[in-house]
Amino acid sequence: MLTFIAYGLAVVLNLFIIFIGLRFLLAPEASAAGYGVPARADGDAKAYLTIKGLRDLTYGIAGLALLAFVGATAEAWFMLAVAIVPLFDTVIVLRNGGTKATAFGIHFATAVAVLANAALLFAV
Repeated sequence: MLTFIAYGLAVVLNLFIIFIGLRFLLAPEASAAGYGVPARADGDAKAYLTIKGLRDLTYGIAGLALLAFVGATAEAWFMLAVAIVPLFDTVIVLRNGGTKATAFGIHFATAVAVLANAALLFAV
């Protein structure tokens, strides 16, 4: 049962970050608002939002590839490493005028879920 939960959560988290990446590529302004730091209309944010989309898409694909072709331990180390991203996203939102609810309710909670999944994957 633990294996099913660990692998299932890893797949869901990776698919979710792929979705976020694709959303940033296809609807960057709306995605930025959902991230917690809206893009400025007078700025050149589109390039940065595209970079974020590509980053997230790549992390999701890499995570699925590790899980499918290498195994749970490799995926656990990957999850441990990429948990840095939502932790710093929390700080980015707070430092740029985003709400605490978004910073902690979305980004910090994501980091906790990713770290929990890493622990589950190490346990399998």
